[in-house]
Amino acid sequence: MTIEFKTECTCQEYFSKAHEMVRKSIREFIKKEVLPFIDDWEEAGEFPRELYKKAAAVGILGMGFPEAYGGTPGDIFFKIVMNEELMRSGSGGFCAGLGSLNIAIPPILALGNEEQKRRFVTPVLAGEKIAALGITEPGGGSDVANLTTTAIREGDDYIVNGSKTFITSACRADLVTTAVRTGGEGAHGISLLVIEADRPGYSVAKRLKKTGWWCSDTGEIFFDNCRVPVQNRLGPENQGFLGIMANFQSERLALAIMANMTARMALEEAVKYAKERQAFGRRLSGFQVTRHKLADMATLIEASTEFTYRVAAKIGSGVDQIKEVAMAKNFACSVADKVTYDAVQIFGGYGFMRGYLVERLYRDNRILSIGGGTTEIMKEIITRFLI
Repeated sequence: MTIEFKTECTCQEYFSKAHEMVRKSIREFIKKEVLPFIDDWEEAGEFPRELYKKAAAVGILGMGFPEAYGGTPGDIFFKIVMNEELMRSGSGGFCAGLGSLNIAIPPILALGNEEQKRRFVTPVLAGEKIAALGITEPGGGSDVANLTTTAIREGDDYIVNGSKTFITSACRADLVTTAVRTGGEGAHGISLLVIEADRPGYSVAKRLKKTGWWCSDTGEIFFDNCRVPVQNRLGPENQGFLGIMANFQSERLALAIMANMTARMALEEAVKYAKERQAFGRRLSGFQVTRHKLADMATLIEASTEFTYRVAAKIGSGVDQIKEVAMAKNFACSVADKVTYDAVQIFGGYGFMRGYLVERLYRDNRILSIGGGTTEIMKEIITRFLI
């Protein structure tokens, strides 16, 4: 008896023909422009800057953003299609690096004025400039409300001092949406400034070496009496925390999508390997223990994917999903933890070797339950709705 494991999700109620056309277009882009080179880019620790313009030309960078600034409007599932297909590169780092604008631009659109949107958003969506988000600090981690980078008003400028760390695209970002303290302690003293990388007093440390996401440049940004015009502030002074919190919901959804795709690709690789690999005179798929492991992996992925899509649909309908998106992120990350672990186990020694996709998926997966708010922070958010 031959058992076929199908790993492609067919959630037609969420995706229309238009979504699938976009999926096909992005998949072709990845196949042509990324997959032939991704192993070299991983080793180099970066991908070519010109890829931003290529991605912009086919509508990837602008997906889900307003047409007025060069975006490609569409519902939330167009963004999901984009994230899923970018993950088909097999590199979470590539997906995070190319997509750093997706956490840097929303606060500008939410809080910025028209002049700021055209000045900052338009060139980023065109692939001419790279945007990053600067929130995390060396001593702060997830404790956003107590950040210490200061911005002191001096006439028409702010004088910024402090640092940010673990910043995706830090090493080559042209502008950074940055959280700074303009007021007293706590969340009510935080503002958001867009800080251009060419301003005096702005500097970036050398690229941080990471366990995974090699293809994404991650660095630490320093501000030493960095002078930033007041006109670069997004919204009223001391009101930036709301913009940060609003951004987290979409970021956590994106991380759940990444986790689900990481797990799905690991399962696909494990299924192929189990059908080909011979051990003790038969294929691995001939052993019940292997088949049952694959069945458990597939079941978890389907459950996580469906839950994530349902949460996304509600967000797309304007229903607040703060608790549910935290649940989706935690569940997706726990599923990806197990599935990538089991996929490496099925591969045996080869799963521990560079050059095998499951090895990279296993490494890249680890950051997903840390970025965008740790598992523990997600649980704190969830329990606030329960207790």
